[in-house]
Amino acid sequence: MNPGSTIAAELIALLEGCATAIPFPRVRALHRPRPETLDTRRGEFCALELEDGTLGLAFVLLGDTWAQLGASEAHSALAGVDALQLARGYAREDAVGRTLGMAAINALTRCVFDRIGYVAPGSADSIGELGPRAGDHVGMVGLFGPLLGRCTEAGARVTVIELREDLVGEHEGYRVTLDAAELSSCNKVLCTSSVLLNGTADRILGHCTGAERLAMIGPGAGCLPDPLFRRGVTLFGGSWITDAAAVVDALRAGESWSAHARKYAIRRNEYPGLERLGVRRS
Repeated sequence: MNPGSTIAAELIALLEGCATAIPFPRVRALHRPRPETLDTRRGEFCALELEDGTLGLAFVLLGDTWAQLGASEAHSALAGVDALQLARGYAREDAVGRTLGMAAINALTRCVFDRIGYVAPGSADSIGELGPRAGDHVGMVGLFGPLLGRCTEAGARVTVIELREDLVGEHEGYRVTLDAAELSSCNKVLCTSSVLLNGTADRILGHCTGAERLAMIGPGAGCLPDPLFRRGVTLFGGSWITDAAAVVDALRAGESWSAHARKYAIRRNEYPGLERLGVRRS
């Protein structure tokens, strides 16, 4: 890892290298969640479909991203676009460019994995295999409401890093703060993959250097894990799509697509890296 390099730059460079050995398909279409689902879990992610049917997911509820992605000219202009060129937009500052770039990166990552026969292993639990226990100080980047109880019931102290000021303060069993620097005192960290999209991932991970376990999870966690493992992430978990056509149909119908994907967890100590997986890059 070069000093000063970013996750975005490294992901794009990795895929550019892969493109010399693996011909990437172009974009077929972007599938957005239906408007009536936006207040539910069914409406959080879009799916970028490539011409070979591969999908890449990305969160669409940052600002007015969903509405901008629905603009007729933006939507129709994606068909036939070079997916790698779209992926380069992940390094941009605007939310739409980053969202489409993330979706493209996730789709191309799955292309790479499928081409070399790599199948991500299943997830053992919903809490990133942190194994919280008494004496632990668990940091949560993003308020994982259903998982808080798992940590506090185990006797762990929990500090939640949030962007919403209205959540700040002491709560029953945990504390919420806006100061990501407090992660430096946490020995275990559970991080939402949304940090990959909102531009905070490099800064957040920079505060987690003392964590013995650092899990990044979420449906949008679909990129190559190599740059994240170099920054201390020990587990990278997302949604491995098992029936891409069914996911597209579900999005079009406003239905849940979770039955057409399984949760996976790539563990740093088990992941061989792209070169050992057989990807020869320029």
